[in-house]
Amino acid sequence: MARNPILDELRETRERLLAEAGGTLEGLVAQLQRDELRSGREFARPKGRTEERSPAAAEPFEVDNPKATDRCS
Repeated sequence: MARNPILDELRETRERLLAEAGGTLEGLVAQLQRDELRSGREFARPKGRTEERSPAAAEPFEVDNPKATDRCS
């Protein structure tokens, strides 16, 4: 498979940000939330969305098109 320099850069950036945030997803989310607050910008928030997700949101879901998951990695 041919290398895609744009995807390579995105993956490198993702890894760098994750490492800077302590290597965990929770750390990354916390860092991004701190950055958001410090920016002073107003961010759009979807209406009706709560901070806590329902247990159903954490459950795996079925993909109608199995090939669609190939694009996620």
